[in-house]
Amino acid sequence: MLEDLTTAALSATAWPAAYPRGYAVVDVETTGLARDDRIISAAVYRLDARGEVEDHWYTTVNPERDPGPVWIHGLTSEALEGAPLFREIAGELTARLTGRVLVAHNAVFDWQMIAREYARAQREAPVRQRLCTIALSKELGLPLPNHKLESLAAHFGVVQRRAHHALDDARVLAEAFRPSLLAAAANNLRLPLHECRPLTEWSDRPAAPRIGQQAGYGGQRPTSWRPSRKRPACPYPNPGRYEPGGRLKQGMRVAFSGDTSTERELLEDRATEAGLHVATSLSRLTSLLVTNDPDSGTSKVVKARQFGTPVVDEAAFGQLLGDVEPASEG
Repeated sequence: MLEDLTTAALSATAWPAAYPRGYAVVDVETTGLARDDRIISAAVYRLDARGEVEDHWYTTVNPERDPGPVWIHGLTSEALEGAPLFREIAGELTARLTGRVLVAHNAVFDWQMIAREYARAQREAPVRQRLCTIALSKELGLPLPNHKLESLAAHFGVVQRRAHHALDDARVLAEAFRPSLLAAAANNLRLPLHECRPLTEWSDRPAAPRIGQQAGYGGQRPTSWRPSRKRPACPYPNPGRYEPGGRLKQGMRVAFSGDTSTERELLEDRATEAGLHVATSLSRLTSLLVTNDPDSGTSKVVKARQFGTPVVDEAAFGQLLGDVEPASEG
């Protein structure tokens, strides 16, 4: 069916006039998910209006701090020590993004990380529109088991060689985006484009270890294996439920349900580091449920409806993590 759809799109004489002229398929690996986290590698595949690859580019980036979850991205302090700073590669990245729609898997995350790096370099990111391939797959009604890149790749028969390596993730996404774009065009489907407004806010963690002085995870240097998942008790009292539109507060109980595009354990780690209580189940005391599929019938989602627990998706949670309110004293 996919081959028939692709052939039909290729042979169509009329390409939707509202479609963009070119795309920049992007993937960045980072030190984490918060507002003060940094990019450590970036890749861009430039595609023409019909999704054909024009060229690709990749670079590591020195984040000037601890590289974060090495067990996920594989980039150690030693590997990044001689890498260029973001401000040194900003010009090349600008040339590859200008005039194109930024395409990424969970695009709001990649966009915000890139925009903040430009802000630190006292420049403005040259991106005016973004397209999330998760949103596009939903628009197309693709029968995917979850929202992970590997599932999208498997649906289109794309072989993933090095997961969480920016260049290979960008390649996989570019190869999966082309048939998605053709399918959308064949049905004259409106692309889920979003405006990218200039972003100037950013922050840095003042006491962050620097490259060459990498701190280990839990007092040990990260390796290819994952540390024990037993977490220390949250030191802060539960302040109650999250108020939609407000800020998270240290001590809030956060539960996760369903698949996430980011490693679940990394999300949980960042929540714990921010002073939140990561709950394995949902109760009336739960402050917030994070899920990309609020209409699913999982036990946590069902209980959230029963208890009136606030629900946000993964992208919104990532934004909230960047500005967690300190716990009240006393």
